[in-house]
Amino acid sequence: MNAAISLVEPVENVTLGELLLALGPNTVTLLGRGDTKLTVRGTDFYDALEELREDPDTLLLAPSAAEMPAAHIAALAERAAQLRYSAIAVKCHEGDIATYTAIAESSGVPIIRVSERLSWRLFDAYIAQLLGEQHHSEDTHRDRGAEPLFALTNELAEFFGGSVTIEDLGRRIIAYSSVPGQLIDTHRTQGILTRRVPDSPLNDDQYRTVLRSDDPIKYPHIDDEEPRVTIAIRAGALPLGTVWAIDASGDAPLTTEQARRIRAAAVVAASHMLDDIRVRKATQIPREDRLRTLLDGTDVMGSELAELGMTEERGATLLAFAHPKAELPTVPAQLRSTVQRHLELYRPEAVTVVRGGRVYALVANDPTTVASSLAEPLIPILDRLIGPGVLVTAPGVAHRSAEIAPLRDLADRLFDTASRRPQAPLGVKDRVLTVESLRPMLVFERAATMFASSPELRSTELERMVFEEPQLAETLRVWCGSFGNVAQTARVLGIHENTARYRLRRAEEKYGIDLVEPDALLVTWLQLRAIHS
Repeated sequence: MNAAISLVEPVENVTLGELLLALGPNTVTLLGRGDTKLTVRGTDFYDALEELREDPDTLLLAPSAAEMPAAHIAALAERAAQLRYSAIAVKCHEGDIATYTAIAESSGVPIIRVSERLSWRLFDAYIAQLLGEQHHSEDTHRDRGAEPLFALTNELAEFFGGSVTIEDLGRRIIAYSSVPGQLIDTHRTQGILTRRVPDSPLNDDQYRTVLRSDDPIKYPHIDDEEPRVTIAIRAGALPLGTVWAIDASGDAPLTTEQARRIRAAAVVAASHMLDDIRVRKATQIPREDRLRTLLDGTDVMGSELAELGMTEERGATLLAFAHPKAELPTVPAQLRSTVQRHLELYRPEAVTVVRGGRVYALVANDPTTVASSLAEPLIPILDRLIGPGVLVTAPGVAHRSAEIAPLRDLADRLFDTASRRPQAPLGVKDRVLTVESLRPMLVFERAATMFASSPELRSTELERMVFEEPQLAETLRVWCGSFGNVAQTARVLGIHENTARYRLRRAEEKYGIDLVEPDALLVTWLQLRAIHS
């Protein structure tokens, strides 16, 4: 049996240099010649409306620094130096590096530049995790081998006597135990086979409770599910997933030792899961470059989907997001950041880019779900964070790299077509645009293009009627759309039925419109719809 997992010991002295080394150059860069031997004991977010607290050895996170004038930053650094802060973390453009470097060297407070690809919340979680993992007792389980999370679940399963799983926030099982003789039920077996938690009416309430709790929770035997002990996996305030252990001892209350063991497991799991997130973040730029190549359709080599972690057999789903205020410089970046954070909770392989003010996202296709199920929950979030009115297109699935660019063209056509439909309040489902939902408008627009480019397909008499007697043309169009129902035509137009009949008869007699032969009538209606599209 592996050595028992131990809880993290309190941190004594973690230096700024150790943090920088652990985070790596893809995450942070030291500006200037700051003192990296300074101790870091915690973090705090800078609030321009509040005075800095007297809190020595604190790493000050300044998300709003990019919006501050240089003089304000310099004053902040001077005050941080007086209060013996360890460093200030900022995000800045390349052109501002020299200014920040000068401020750091004049004030004596190190300034570190955080990667723009990393959210402040996630960066804070990294720091919290690193401060917590610097000193472990010697028996702490820190297997950094090929399958550390699987080793962790096996160790926990030997203690609890039952099957153990580690899940991400998308309720996907990312590691599970395989200890001979472990207690397991059909619910857990099904989850391991599909690598996803099976649906249950209890799921939402249980997961919500677990993720809100700081302590382990034990759920008793319910129907065919064995008792379970669970705890949230967190890095600082950032939730990453959950640990679930079937308890072979039955429905007895949670013991102190059980609570200690599963807490320690959650700490170790958080470390490994954060490492995995950081690797994905570090490789995000080349992944974005791959997606841009696919969207442009130029220099496509054919291996791009595989390089993005998506198989040709299952294919890749393209989603596109458009916001009505995309002309504002900050909106596309905010949109991309929010979409990326949301999608990667459920699809870790998700990659997003901004192109022409719109955000395009590529995820592995899941044959068991429709693409709209990924987009619909995101729309209320985008409305709240960025502003109302975002539209999403789901143009389809590509099984070859060369098929992505045509899907992007189709996504843009869906946006353009939707912009011409009658304005009306739209529900969440109506704001996810698909070929199915807009097919009639797409057909009519294509018919308009066809008639415009091929004059021989147009009826000159019908064109003459539209020009000379537009009321007749409108009556004929509505009558066709009413399946030849004169009473309905009259109601739509607000005229008497005899007036509708007179106009139809005049269209037939004066302009030779065939009101009987189905194919001829279809062509007439298409030409009229094309004119009004």
